[in-house]
Amino acid sequence: MKAKLLQCMVILLMIPMLSGCWLLAAGGAGAYGGYKAKEEGYGLQNPITKEKKDNKATEQKK
Repeated sequence: MKAKLLQCMVILLMIPMLSGCWLLAAGGAGAYGGYKAKEEGYGLQNPITKEKKDNKATEQKK
């Protein structure tokens, strides 16, 4: 009886720990994927920043 209770307690304590580990592993995999994509020339660009750069370039041409 004590062994079964101990086993249940261990399982209940391990579930929250594993959920945190999975989040950390998923974050690391995403960061690595972003790093490799950046090496291949892909990247993210903020559209607001892009518009400001375009406006400055057109103002300088005038």
